[in-house]
Parts: sequence; structure tokens; C-alpha cells
Amino acid sequence: MKKTYHGSCHCGAVAYEADLDLQAGTFKCNCSICKKKRNWLTVATPADFRLTSGEGNIGEYQFGPRILHHLFCKTCGISSFNQGENPALGGKFYAISISCLDDTTDDELASLPVGYFDGRDDRFDRAPEETRYL
Repeated sequence: MKKTYHGSCHCGAVAYEADLDLQAGTFKCNCSICKKKRNWLTVATPADFRLTSGEGNIGEYQFGPRILHHLFCKTCGISSFNQGENPALGGKFYAISISCLDDTTDDELASLPVGYFDGRDDRFDRAPEETRYL
């Protein structure tokens, strides 16, 4: 069941709302950037995502095939969400950082299902052999 969550960067300059069903799944990936950032993400559709402040304060980083837009706050550097396009996900999507959701409880976070992707080897259809460090 979807619930509206509020998310932001560390300084609060970039903020958003997202309608998410966190019990439907979250994920961690071992690709080069997710591993370094220790990303824990979930996906939102454009209809379920609303930027509420900070559009002019968002910076962007891209690498590799330049498909995903890695977005961050220009003031504090926190990446609270990213955006991309993937036909398998229905087109445009937002990858929301679970750790940047401001109104989750510790109990709620501890109960979330987590899936894993082997992004390091471009095998997004399976988990890597080792996930304990993610």
C-alpha cells in the first residue's frame, strides 16, 4: 500500500514527496557508485514523485553509459534521489534514497524487504554472490 513520504538532502535545500510502497521492495547494488555511496534505494514513477523545493540547487553527475542521472544537492552534496529511464521499469523513474526519507521510523526501516543487484557485472537480473557488505 502506497504512503506519502517526505525526503530531503542533509541541509534541506532539496526536498520532495514520493508515494511509495516500501514493503513492495527496496534494493542495494554493488556497482561502482552504489558501493561507494552505500545506496539503499526504492523506485518511484514520475506520477508518484514531486520535487517540492531546490530545483535550482540540484547538481548532476553521470558516468559510463550516462543513462542514470545521479543528482545531488549543490550545498551539502547529499544525493537524496536520482532519475533515469528504463523500459523494463515502464520508462522514466526516480530512484529514491531510503536513508533520505525524513518520516520513516526505525522499526519501519528494519522491516523493509531488501533485494540485491549485481550492477558491477551488469547483471541486474540477479544478486551478487556476496551481499553482506552492501
